[in-house]
Amino acid sequence: MRCLAVILLASPIHALLVGVPHRHASHRATDVKLYTTWDAEATAARVGRCLAAKEASGLSYDELASELGLTNTYTAQLLLGQAQLKPATAEKLQKLLKLTAKDVKAMQGAPMRGFNDEILKEPNVYRTYEAITHYGLAIKELINEQCGDGIMSAIDFYLDVGTTIGKLGEKRVVITLNGKFLPFIEQAAEDNGAPSPRAE
Repeated sequence: MRCLAVILLASPIHALLVGVPHRHASHRATDVKLYTTWDAEATAARVGRCLAAKEASGLSYDELASELGLTNTYTAQLLLGQAQLKPATAEKLQKLLKLTAKDVKAMQGAPMRGFNDEILKEPNVYRTYEAITHYGLAIKELINEQCGDGIMSAIDFYLDVGTTIGKLGEKRVVITLNGKFLPFIEQAAEDNGAPSPRAE
């Protein structure tokens, strides 16, 4: 079973790159929240090259995603260093964006996923966050009613961003979150494969 949520917003969402430390920044923990403390500058530089390559290609995220067979959001996450590039996709991406073999190899490692708190000050991001939190209790109620006691996975998960036209002719943003439903389990002792730490 999958949980599906669709959010309609009133204004377009634009690409955003935040939390990337300046290339001359020091390796303080506060400078590198988005990545690790040892490869932050290298990752930020690679992200810059990937975004420049996309710009040079003339391809939109939607066009690039169609060529790769991915969602447009996952495609953006790949270029932003927030998703792992799988081997089957790596060859396609390298051909489309003319990326170096070194960058493509680096993108196939497990990324340091995260975000910089400053991102919540960006209006597009903040408004989306506000919509989720404002409707959060209603979303929980509906998921519980339709699926049971559990949560929507953000790992077995698909996210697409698109647009539609409203009845007054206005452009509207459509964000679709499609995640596997994960039920909370009853912790039956006999199903616990780990030995109990309690003294017998």
